[in-house]
Amino acid sequence: MKASEITDEFKNLGFKNFITDGKPDIISEIRECALTYLKDFENIKGSRSNSIALLGQPGAGKTHLLTAIANNLMKRMNVPVLYFPYVEGFNDLKDDFDKLEEKLERMKQVDVLFIDDLFKPVKGKPRATEWQVEQTYAVINYRYLNHKPLLISSELTVDELADVDEALGTRIYQMCKDYTVLIKGDRKLLNHRLAGAPNV
Repeated sequence: MKASEITDEFKNLGFKNFITDGKPDIISEIRECALTYLKDFENIKGSRSNSIALLGQPGAGKTHLLTAIANNLMKRMNVPVLYFPYVEGFNDLKDDFDKLEEKLERMKQVDVLFIDDLFKPVKGKPRATEWQVEQTYAVINYRYLNHKPLLISSELTVDELADVDEALGTRIYQMCKDYTVLIKGDRKLLNHRLAGAPNV
């Protein structure tokens, strides 16, 4: 748990405290997909499609559910997981090139890598410099070739991920295709953080 880089607050996120009551069906569907992935993990971890991607609407619980998977893998199954928040993670690496090689190597080798908010958009455009795409591709291609699982959250669709970099996007799709959910709809209903917000 210590090496996972998951924050203390995130260590409390589980399936039991994920709210589906009064939410659209898609919220129950992403919870079901995450639970199914966890249940199947032992059987699929060495296969081509051994990863999960929760995509789309911010605030719908993508990070919560993937963290719940990570917490269960670590606590119940003793599977090492490394958490990498895309924006903050790359900011840290950019500021400390000495750490870069070591961190990228950990991201390649760890049993399960959790990339949160991949290519998080700014004003509708994916946040993806050439350098970020290059480093992300190196990590994901290594994991793709060596059948190492990924947990991915992103506001982008599969097509939009492929638009950023087709080789990268299609590898992610192949790895996650059996466990991918796209969340789209009314943000007032889907975004947990807007629960109870007035219609303004």
